[in-house]
Amino acid sequence: MELAQASASTSTQESKAPVIVVRGLTKVFKDFWNRPKARAVDNVDFEVKQGEVFGLLGPNGSGKSTTVKMLLGLLYPTKGHIEVFGRSPRHVATKSRIGYLPEESYLYRYLDSDETLQFFGNLFSLNTSERNQRTEQLLDMVGLSKARRRQVGEFSKGMQRRIGLAQALINDPDLVILDEPTAGLDPIGCREVKDLILALARRGKTVILSSHLLADVEDVCDRVVIYYGGKIHAMGTLKELLSTPDALRITTPILPRKTIERVLEVIRQDVATDNVRIDTPTQNLENYFLGVVQKARAEEAQTSGATSGNRVAAYLRGEADAPASSSDRILDRLAQPTATEQPTLPAPTTTSVAAESLRKLDVLAQPAPAPEVKAAPAPAAEVRKEDLEKADKKLSSLLGDGH
Repeated sequence: MELAQASASTSTQESKAPVIVVRGLTKVFKDFWNRPKARAVDNVDFEVKQGEVFGLLGPNGSGKSTTVKMLLGLLYPTKGHIEVFGRSPRHVATKSRIGYLPEESYLYRYLDSDETLQFFGNLFSLNTSERNQRTEQLLDMVGLSKARRRQVGEFSKGMQRRIGLAQALINDPDLVILDEPTAGLDPIGCREVKDLILALARRGKTVILSSHLLADVEDVCDRVVIYYGGKIHAMGTLKELLSTPDALRITTPILPRKTIERVLEVIRQDVATDNVRIDTPTQNLENYFLGVVQKARAEEAQTSGATSGNRVAAYLRGEADAPASSSDRILDRLAQPTATEQPTLPAPTTTSVAAESLRKLDVLAQPAPAPEVKAAPAPAAEVRKEDLEKADKKLSSLLGDGH
């Protein structure tokens, strides 16, 4: 049954039109005298289909980031052809359909989380209502609702990655390019990012993931390419690349010793004893860690850091809320409404500021008490008149802003 589903999924993937087409892509960096200095990308070919999670792997300096920058139109290729949604990567309308999280977060350090998302939402011409709604959903999704008024420059590396991921998704992009999205995140944040990537793929979004964390790539990618020296040395599905055709693993529940001996006796008739191994399956460290944290959360342990277990933003979930398999249960849990919603404090209104100014004006308008020492009345009256004029101007400007 699973094999049939996998085959159907593969055939559906193959029938979809490519979102990215790269042919003979080459990038040579030159020095001041226009002499070739480094061949960063060397005659690369690949395609990325709609709804596919495509991994770019390779050691440092292998050409991954250069490829990403050419896909974004930030660098001109020396030679070769690139298409993104059937157009040049420099086409403005094409750029509006792309979300990008760079390896380093380039954000305005004096803006807070809310202002950062509002700023990027304005760049994509989102109206005020939609911008506010997406900002609330994204801050809740990345666990920064309680840090919405903190300046981004005060954030840790992990929190900067969270707000960077949110800004990459503010425009609900059709193509999401993530460069080391889990760098600096705790294991819970890593799992949530992977769940988000799978949710985007189920909605038909295309994701390009560049990462050095191979476990993350293995969990979410449909196909990968492995770069070295600017060239692609391996490309294919993870099943094709990772399967070992000359070995077979059989997993069973705990068996009585006599049953195991009978099974081994049958196997030894065809296989040498030293080629047969029996061990106990183990879970990976990530699953064990998440289990411990889940247990601690159930015991109501408190934390003052970034929150986890939050909902994927509703506009990103789209119509893909229904879990497709057992591996999607975590995402389904994240997509459920939380038991209590955090109230949003209303911003101070102009009316309240104006009322405070009126109160101050009334105080200034009160007659001054008789001074013990006799003073000239004219200067005192002039001072009070100046104060009244200043307060009147401030009140007029506030009331003008309010209207």
